Amino acid sequence: MSLLTLANVSCTFGTQIVLDGVTMSVEPGEKIGLIGRNGSGKTTLMRVMLGEMKPDTGNVQLSRGARVGYLRQDPAFDPAETVRDAAEGAFAELHRLHQQLNEVYDAMAEVGADGPQLQRLMKRQSRLESQMEAAGGYAVNHRIEASLHGLGFTDEQMDLKTGVLSGGQLSRLGLARLLLEVPDLLLLDEPTNHLDIDGRQWLERFLADEYPGAVVVVSHDRWLLDRVAQRIVEVERGGLAEYPGNYHKYVELRELNKLTHRRTYEKQLDRIRREEQYIERYRAGQRARQAKGRESRLERFKETELIDRPVELDVMHLSLPKAPRSGEQVATAEGISKRYDDTVLFEDVSLSVGRGDRIGVIGPNGVGKTTLINCLLGELDPDAGTVRLGSRLGVGYYRQIPRNLDRELSVWRYLQSVIVSLDGSARASEQQARDLAGAFLFTGDEQDKRLGDLSGGEISRVVLAGLVAGAHNLLVLDEPTNHLDIPSAERLEQALGRDGTYAGTLILVTHDRALLEATCDRLLVFDGAGSVRLFHGRYSQWAERQSRPPESPVPAEATKRRPAVGAARSRKKSSSAVSLSTLEQQIEQLEMRITQIDQLLLDPAVYTDGARCRTLQTERAAARTQLEPLETEWARRADEP
Repeated sequence: MSLLTLANVSCTFGTQIVLDGVTMSVEPGEKIGLIGRNGSGKTTLMRVMLGEMKPDTGNVQLSRGARVGYLRQDPAFDPAETVRDAAEGAFAELHRLHQQLNEVYDAMAEVGADGPQLQRLMKRQSRLESQMEAAGGYAVNHRIEASLHGLGFTDEQMDLKTGVLSGGQLSRLGLARLLLEVPDLLLLDEPTNHLDIDGRQWLERFLADEYPGAVVVVSHDRWLLDRVAQRIVEVERGGLAEYPGNYHKYVELRELNKLTHRRTYEKQLDRIRREEQYIERYRAGQRARQAKGRESRLERFKETELIDRPVELDVMHLSLPKAPRSGEQVATAEGISKRYDDTVLFEDVSLSVGRGDRIGVIGPNGVGKTTLINCLLGELDPDAGTVRLGSRLGVGYYRQIPRNLDRELSVWRYLQSVIVSLDGSARASEQQARDLAGAFLFTGDEQDKRLGDLSGGEISRVVLAGLVAGAHNLLVLDEPTNHLDIPSAERLEQALGRDGTYAGTLILVTHDRALLEATCDRLLVFDGAGSVRLFHGRYSQWAERQSRPPESPVPAEATKRRPAVGAARSRKKSSSAVSLSTLEQQIEQLEMRITQIDQLLLDPAVYTDGARCRTLQTERAAARTQLEPLETEWARRADEP
């Protein structure tokens, strides 16, 4: 029997149809990912499931006795109670049963050996103990601590009053308490919004492997959806489309469905064109009566059988203006440190950012990632050490709170004011601005909306579009996907990914693992205790190596031998006879060819062709052999006074 059933549910707001006769069921223990563009109706659907909102039409049936829990964005707690006490409030029913059991024990002591009364009390004792076991038994302290620790609370924070917690901490505490309550149906609306990577990993493991109830989760974290979801439900144009499997499987199936849909739609359009040509040709001739009949049938076909035009969201055709070439060294830090009061954010960090590097910055919340970026950009002075910025830099900096926006401008006029024309002129055309807006999912009248009328997610999207197309040779993005839905995040990936058209240097601070994986090949990892270390590789490779011994922090001397992050290279050969610029050009050409070969080897048409694959691997090895002495020569020159 289904835990929850929705049948022919419709919801409207004014003239806008949000849900149009949708039907859906949730089975006991099932894990469902609920996805769709911002504003598509996901939150409305969850409010209907919760019973907070009554649909205009249709029925909602919850299994008798089932409990539904909902993660609210602003959970309320008694400001005088501690974090631990607030979490323990999830066991209010257990405490009530415990009190009743104590009362039974007291009554048993009073009746003594009285047979009938004692027998009744013993039966009640047995029932209460069974109910207590079902509610968590006596081992609740371990569960409370495991949940709070998993969601980022330390032992020192357990006794903090909830009144001093930040909004993000309150949201995490609300999530911990909800998980401890173990409702039969758990409704989670963006549960990862205030979680770092460790918290996201803990949550997805708990939901996938330990949580016994059913879960419906709205999330833009595609890695969480891949790990947790057994079924994906997409809200689109007022309807629901269901796909078995996780998010990765959904992408595959949706592409197949779209291809089928597109072909059917095109065939229907061909039929309509043929019928219209016949009708127009014979409207006034001897076959006018037949033409009239075919016209009536065509109108009925359009009303009853013509499917909707396919929604195109997956492919972005975007040409970006070429940014001016920066100097080889973009930024260099030597032995920098920063602390606030007694808290050490980072200490003795040395690194070098080279032209074309793609660096992801990861670590727990509040450990100084943004502070380090501000030190690198010269916006904040470190307590110790030095920072040098390279030459010919054009910096595009996306902050979590956008600054200096003229909210009277429309979307396309704002983009026109901040991007560079493809032909190199100072001002882009209206059409170029509108094309960019369309690539980032602003369609039709949305391009004419004032910035002041946009949602937080829409503001993020338009600012990011302007930065990506602003011809900046250094992009610094601080949590760019916090307010983006999945299609918008995928647009950003397409623009900045290894196959995208952005060719500058990228520094990315984010907890979005999918974005990290798609765009970065080096990671700067904060451990939360003042140590920062460099990892050469993608996020998936770093995650795979977490079970291995940790790497050492980046030593200052390593940045001289070879820049810790990026990029300058050299050549030996008779390389001592060539100029440094020629040396760097040779290195850049070899590295570019190695990257091209690596991309080719990822193509199924290539790696299934044994002969071609071997040829490419031989060429790559030769290029690598040529590159090594160049790097040695460059490093030797870098060490020269």
